[in-house]
Amino acid sequence: MRDIRFEDMHLFVRVADLGSLSAVARERDVPVSQVSRTLARIEKACNARLIHRSTHGLTPTAEGLTFLEYCRCLTSTMDELEGEFASQSGQASGSVRVAASSVLAEHLLIPSFDSLQQAHPLLRVELVVDDRMADMARDGIDIAIRTGPPTSDTVVARPLGTLVRRLYATPAYLQAYGSPQHPDELHRHRLITNSAMAQLNRWPFIVDGEPHVVVADGHWRSGSTGITARLALQGLGIARLATLVADPLVQQGVLAPVLREWVDEQPSPIHAITLTRRHRLPKIKACIDHWALWFAGPPA
Repeated sequence: MRDIRFEDMHLFVRVADLGSLSAVARERDVPVSQVSRTLARIEKACNARLIHRSTHGLTPTAEGLTFLEYCRCLTSTMDELEGEFASQSGQASGSVRVAASSVLAEHLLIPSFDSLQQAHPLLRVELVVDDRMADMARDGIDIAIRTGPPTSDTVVARPLGTLVRRLYATPAYLQAYGSPQHPDELHRHRLITNSAMAQLNRWPFIVDGEPHVVVADGHWRSGSTGITARLALQGLGIARLATLVADPLVQQGVLAPVLREWVDEQPSPIHAITLTRRHRLPKIKACIDHWALWFAGPPA
């Protein structure tokens, strides 16, 4: 047991979370054989079979679950210890794994990376781009940048800003198919919807002073908000897009607002979400503090 290193414990946690040696190897950019050898060495050091191997994947044995619990505790403590030293040195360092949707990644996070690097040159950021909500523990996510309220009480969420969505289409599409004058006319049009997040297809309006929802039935669908915007730019239909993406394109004349006076904007909060106990780690706090200032923009 004394031959087991903290890095071995980190690896075992990831094997248990992902249930696949190849997934862990891809995550670490190492050969599968290296992960397999490390796992075999851990089991030999423990003198126990820790992982059950089957065609359905890898799952911890009873001994493996006990070992996993201690690994999580010890690696978390080590992360906190490293954080304390980093805090005392006054400089955040280390690798931070950040999950975000394609829109938030492209239009908010990536433009902030240059100033983040200047402020914290020892930080390394891995950006995981996916519109679907990540399982932060399973996927090894340190920070998730997401819209909407947190869905779990096991996380810490810090507000960063708000996201507004409206309807848009190209001028060419509106010239060819006409511009709807009322939300109820949308069923006559080609709509572009999101196949990954059904709630984004409930398009909200205010009609006669009352909330009114049109459930959009997409002629074109995509699981990526970035691709949804690309479909709209191709003149394929009407899409509900984030204003931070669409409004600059409206100014360029390549998109036009649709039903502007009817849309209920319903600003959605943007949060930086972390697992409890990890939000105080200096490397994580440094990133979130930076983005809070970045999202707020320069003072008026």
